[in-house]
Amino acid sequence: MYRIVNKKQLNQFATLMEIEAPLVADKAKAGQFIIFRIDTQGERVPLTIADYNRDAGTITLIFQAVGQTTTRLSQMNVGDQLLDLVGPLGNPTHFDGAKNVCVIGGGVGCAIAYPQAKALFRESARVTVIAGFRSGEHVLLEEELRQVSHSLFITTDDGSYGEAGFVTTKLQDLIEAGNQFDLVITIGPVPMMKSVSLLTKNYGIKTLVSLNPIMIDGTGMCGGCRVTVDGALKFACVDGPDFDGHLVDFDELMLRNTVYKEIETHRCRLSEGENHADT
Repeated sequence: MYRIVNKKQLNQFATLMEIEAPLVADKAKAGQFIIFRIDTQGERVPLTIADYNRDAGTITLIFQAVGQTTTRLSQMNVGDQLLDLVGPLGNPTHFDGAKNVCVIGGGVGCAIAYPQAKALFRESARVTVIAGFRSGEHVLLEEELRQVSHSLFITTDDGSYGEAGFVTTKLQDLIEAGNQFDLVITIGPVPMMKSVSLLTKNYGIKTLVSLNPIMIDGTGMCGGCRVTVDGALKFACVDGPDFDGHLVDFDELMLRNTVYKEIETHRCRLSEGENHADT
């Protein structure tokens, strides 16, 4: 069993939890993820490791309640326990000696961008972070990102906080201002990662994307997380989750990610009905 030792509401949409998982914390690296199960009837859900504390034996998860299982997780409290937690899974991010890096996070994707920026900052790379959100009320991890970057820019779609506009607009402004990035890392909604990759391809800047397609076992056996990269079939769980953004078939990925959307919506409605019936 894996005990929740800390819970914090980052905003009205995102929750941070620290979980006791000493074996996972001891091996975790930036870019890797875990798969958890709440109970014997629960589904297996992957979440990226946002941070870890090897001394305390804990890992940090940051998530939005967007489906039935993450909604249940958000309702758990300190002292509650998860039945299963497997990890660290996937390959850690390889920075290949990059010295001037722009890390771009979109929404809750900033929870994945944070350990990337932190690892680069510790390796003495120059780190620029662009964090994009829908609005000011969605902003999260601002101070944490500021502490692991040399420059932090926050953009919001509606202009209610930081700079108005998209992360791609800010990235292009920085490039045209003379910033010579040797690597861009982008993590967030698939359309955002696609747009960033199209932009950086025009400038010939190496770009890594962290993919989170539908996943079940996390070991490459189920095939649910398959993606097409440079025309070849890859599995995000064992070949990724990081891939060359210039080679990913994003249109196929977006289509596959919607396969179970209607079923998940139906399950969430059933769950809400059961909760109301209990009150």
